[in-house]
Amino acid sequence: MSGNKVNEKKEKIEMLMIRGIRGAIEVKRNERDSILAAARCLLQNILSGNQLDPEDIVSIIFTTTKDINAEFPAAVLRDTGWKYIPALCAHEMDVPGGMKGVIRILVHAYVNKNQKDIKHQYLDKTIRLRPDL
Repeated sequence: MSGNKVNEKKEKIEMLMIRGIRGAIEVKRNERDSILAAARCLLQNILSGNQLDPEDIVSIIFTTTKDINAEFPAAVLRDTGWKYIPALCAHEMDVPGGMKGVIRILVHAYVNKNQKDIKHQYLDKTIRLRPDL
């Protein structure tokens, strides 16, 4: 690699930071297809909203409310061919009065944006979870 290309690559790497990108979506039914469709929709919105490529993703944490358990939302990664992205599923805290039927995602990704410029994706009624964003 020539000196210029090495410097260009080094500059690009120095500009990237690992950021957390959040999002949430309601699940219509506690059924495999509904869970995977919702997870896919949310993940696609996070990627497109932040101009991310799957190669930019470091890892993903999926959580669901306790009433969503018919499938692991992370299974959507295998369905889309992104089988090498580390992922984890867990249940959200069961807070009294909390919203039910929700998948949340925390994506850790390399981006060249400030935190305030990250486009978190709270879709449909889940916007009430983070109206400040």
